[in-house]
Amino acid sequence: MSEVYIVDAIRTPIGKRGGALSGVHPIDLGAHVIKAVVERTGIDPAEVDDVIFGCVDAIGGQAGNIARMSWLAAGLPQHVPGVTVDRQCGSSQQAVHFGAQAILSGTADLIIAGGVQNMSQIPISAAMIVGQQYGFDTPSSGSVGWTERYGDQEVSQFKGAEMIAEKWDVSREDLEKWALQSHERAKAAIAAGRFDNEIVTMGDATVDEGPRDTSLEKMASLNVLVEDGRMTAAVASQISDGASALLLASEEAVKKHGLKPRARIHHLSARGDDPIFMLSAPIPATQHALEKTGLTIEDIDIVEINEAFAPVVLAWIKEIGADPAKVNVNGGAIALGHPLGATGTKLMATLLNELERTGGRYGLLTICEGGGTANVTIIERL
Repeated sequence: MSEVYIVDAIRTPIGKRGGALSGVHPIDLGAHVIKAVVERTGIDPAEVDDVIFGCVDAIGGQAGNIARMSWLAAGLPQHVPGVTVDRQCGSSQQAVHFGAQAILSGTADLIIAGGVQNMSQIPISAAMIVGQQYGFDTPSSGSVGWTERYGDQEVSQFKGAEMIAEKWDVSREDLEKWALQSHERAKAAIAAGRFDNEIVTMGDATVDEGPRDTSLEKMASLNVLVEDGRMTAAVASQISDGASALLLASEEAVKKHGLKPRARIHHLSARGDDPIFMLSAPIPATQHALEKTGLTIEDIDIVEINEAFAPVVLAWIKEIGADPAKVNVNGGAIALGHPLGATGTKLMATLLNELERTGGRYGLLTICEGGGTANVTIIERL
C-alpha cells in the first residue's frame, strides 16, 4: 500500500485579538506560511499538485478561495491550483485528510495543506451576521427538514459545552483546574523553546500571545455564561489570528525530490454525533479510529485534542480512558488560542514536534467541529 509522508509542518505564532497579527491581511498570513514551508523543505514549487487550505467565515479578506489567493500572493507559480475547505474548527485538519487521500489515490504527489484565520478582522460567525440581511436568523432557520428532526431548539457551541459538562458530570472546579493547567503548560513550553521549530515569525509576531497569568481564584470570580451553568470565559478557547501549513508527499515524491520525511500518516477518518451537543464527536471519532487501526489508547504517545472548551477534553478523557499526562502536554487553545481554520495544521505541527522531542511513536489529533462532527488523524514519527 502507498504511503503519505509529512515532510515538514510550520505555523505562525498565534496572535491574540488585536495583537501583532491583527492588522495582517488574511491572504498575506496564508502566503507567509506557504512560502515558509516551500523554503524550509527546498521543494520546487512548480512541482506542487495542489494547495488545500482551511478557512471559516470566508467573507471579505477571507473570500475568493484564500488557498489559491495566498499561493499567488506568495509569488509562486500560477499553474498550481488551490482550494479552500470549511469543516468549521477542523478545516485545516480536513485539508490534510483531502491532501493525503489525493496522494493515496495516486492522483497527486506533493500537497501543501494548511489553514488561515484572522478573527480580529473577521469575527467568528461573521458569515451568519452577513446572512441576516438576507433573512436568515440562523443557518437552519426556514429549513423544514431540520425543524422536523431537531425542532427550534438553540444550536450553539456554548449550549453544547454546557450539555457535555452536565452529561459527563464535569464540575466547574474541574474545568477551571484544566484551564489553569493549560496556561501553565503553555507558558512552560514557550519558556523551554518547545515551539521554536514549528514557528515562523512574522513582523512583530515572534511568540504565542495567548497565555495569561491567572489563578483558580481569578477564574472563580467570573460570571457563568448562562444562569446555573458551569461555563465561563476562562474555560473557553481564545479568539486568535494565525496561519499554518505542512507539506505532504508520496513515496515517489520523497525519492524524486530527495526529501526527508518526519512522519507518516497512519490513519485518517471522521465521524459525527448529535449536532445539538455539537462538540462531543471526538469521542465516537476516536473510538472508530482506534477500532480501525487496532491500536489502543495506551499505544498513543501524545494526544492533541482542541480545547474549544474544557468539558470537550475532560469528557473525552473520561470516555476514552486516556492518560491526562499525555493530552495537550504543551497547553491547548484555552491558553494558546484557536484560529479556527488554521488550528488543525497548527496542532499537527505541535504534535509532530512533541513526538520528536519525547521519542514517541504515535500521535493522535482530534478536533470537535460545528455540526457535531470530528476528524481524527494518527501520525507515526519516523
